[in-house]
Amino acid sequence: MSKHHYDHVRGNEKFHELVALKSKLSWSLAALMMIVYYSFILVIAFFPEWLGTPLSANSTMTWGLPVGIGIILFTFFITGIYVHRANNIYDGLMQKVIDASHDHVNNMPSDEGESSS
Repeated sequence: MSKHHYDHVRGNEKFHELVALKSKLSWSLAALMMIVYYSFILVIAFFPEWLGTPLSANSTMTWGLPVGIGIILFTFFITGIYVHRANNIYDGLMQKVIDASHDHVNNMPSDEGESSS
C-alpha cells in the first residue's frame, strides 16, 4: 500500500467508524468472557462441593459437567456473534474504505499518485 493510500485511509471517517465499532464489540465480548471464566474460577475456589453435587439423586453426573459444557457453548456463541458482525458489517465498511482510497489515489495528478503499490 502506498503512502497516499495509507494517508487517505487514516483520514477516512468510515475507517474511524469501523475501528470504533470493532473495538466496542471486541472489548464487550472480552469482558463477557472474562466474567464467565472468572465466575467459574470463583465457584471452584469457594463452592467446589456444588460442582461435585449430582444433578439428581440417582445421577452420577455432577453439576460441573453441564457448567463446563455451558462455558464452552458460550464461547462458541460469542465467537459466532463476532464472526456474524465481521461478515455482515465490518467487511462492508472496510470495502468502502478500500474503494474510497483506491478512487482517491487513482484520481490524483500523475506526479503525486506515482509510488509503489
